[in-house]
This record gives sequence, structure tokens and C-alpha cells, in this order.
Amino acid sequence: MGVIPEGHTLFVVDIEYVVPFEQIEPVLEPHMAFVKQGYADGHFLCSGPKNPRTGGIVIAIGETLAAIEALMAEDPFVSAGVVKVQITEFAASNRHPVLV
Repeated sequence: MGVIPEGHTLFVVDIEYVVPFEQIEPVLEPHMAFVKQGYADGHFLCSGPKNPRTGGIVIAIGETLAAIEALMAEDPFVSAGVVKVQITEFAASNRHPVLV
């Protein structure tokens, strides 16, 4: 079995802060716990902050866009209303061998 399970695809989750970083900081720890759980559950392939730090990017694995939308709705950043999230599904037709 590869990194991307059969029947799943990749999604780019673009997270953009919509409030000053001072309002992000109190939600950062719960958000990072959410991210850690996303890795443990096999939903996330990689993630990290943008440079400059205006938000972050997550590469997620899922069966459907609706499933990833539902997952990201659980992110404490989203429930606190401090970010805007845009999710883009893409067909990874070219992959590094480690992703096969």
C-alpha cells in the first residue's frame, strides 16, 4: 500500500489569517493538537507556516472534497473564526517515488 490509499486524492489546504497574529497565538496550541491528530489519523501528508507568516499550507489526503471540508471545519482556527480556508483538490499525476 502506498502513502496515498486507493480511492483517495490530494488536497491543498490554504489557511490565511484574517486577524492579527496576536489573536492567532491563543489558538495556536489547540490548532497544533488538531494538526498532530490529523497526522495520526492519516489525513495529513505535510504542513507548515507560509513565509511570510500570513497563514499555513496543509497537503491533505482524503476520499472527497466534502470529507476534507468537514475535517478542516474541526480545526480550532476555523471554529475561532481567525482564518479563512481554501481547499483545492488536485490529481497528483506526477509523483515522487516515495508517494507511489
